Amino acid sequence: MKKPLILITNDDGITSKGICELVSAVKDLGEIVVVAPDRPQSGMGHAITVGDTLKIKKNKTFRDIEAYECSGTPADCVKLAKHQILKNRRVNLLLSGVNHGSNTSINVLYSGTMGAAIEGAIEGTPAIGFSLCDYDPKGNFSHGIPFVAKIVKEVLSKGLPKNIALNVNIPAMSDEQIKGIKICRQADTRWQEDFDLRVDPYGRDYYWMVGNLINNDQGQDHDEWAIKNNYISIVPCHFDLTSYQAITEINADWNF
Repeated sequence: MKKPLILITNDDGITSKGICELVSAVKDLGEIVVVAPDRPQSGMGHAITVGDTLKIKKNKTFRDIEAYECSGTPADCVKLAKHQILKNRRVNLLLSGVNHGSNTSINVLYSGTMGAAIEGAIEGTPAIGFSLCDYDPKGNFSHGIPFVAKIVKEVLSKGLPKNIALNVNIPAMSDEQIKGIKICRQADTRWQEDFDLRVDPYGRDYYWMVGNLINNDQGQDHDEWAIKNNYISIVPCHFDLTSYQAITEINADWNF
C-alpha cells in the first residue's frame, strides 16, 4: 500500500531538537516532508507574510528526509508546502512541533505551533500540534515520544472530524511516569502581563514583556489540570470562533 504523506513543520525553527524528535518518532509511519521556518517563530500565532518576500530552500538537517527551510511564519510554511512544494498531492496528515514550551489553555491563540496546525485544518488536512511543557532547548522528550507515535497512528487509522486540529501537550520530564492521555477542554485562563522597562547598551529604553498565567478554572476536565496531574492533554480545536449563544442572546435583547 502507498504510504501516507505526512507534512511536518514547527515554530522553533528547522534545526530545533523538538522537530528532530518528531521526525524520528514518525519517520516509519509514512512519507515525510518537512517544511519549517529557517529561524525561531514562537508566538507568531496564525500570522502570515504579506507585503514581503517569501523564500524557500532545501535543508539537509534530516538524513534521507525531504526538507525545506522557509523565511516565513509557521502558517506560511503550511501554505507554501501544500500549494507549491506538494502541489497536486494530497497531504494525509500535518504535524507541527514538538514545541519547546506549553501551548495549553489560552496559549493556543498565540502559538505558532498551533497556528500551523489550524492552518492545516483550514486547508482540509487532519492536523496535530505537539508541545512539551519544558522551555529548555535541550529538553528531554523521551518520555513523550511513544505517546506521540501512538496518537499519530490513531489519527492515520481513524481520521479526525472535519476542520479539527488536535492540541497535544506533554508534561515535562519528572520522576513520575506519565499516567496516560486525557481528552480535554481548553482551560479558562488569561495572561496577566507586565512590561519591564530596561536600558540597552546605548542608553536607550526598551520594554521586555513578562507575566503570569492566571488560572481560576476549578474544573478537572481541562488541559491545565491534566498536565498538572501528569497526563498528556489532547484538546480538539476548531477555527470557527462564532459564539452561537451570543447570537441568540443579542437577537433576543437588542433593538436596531
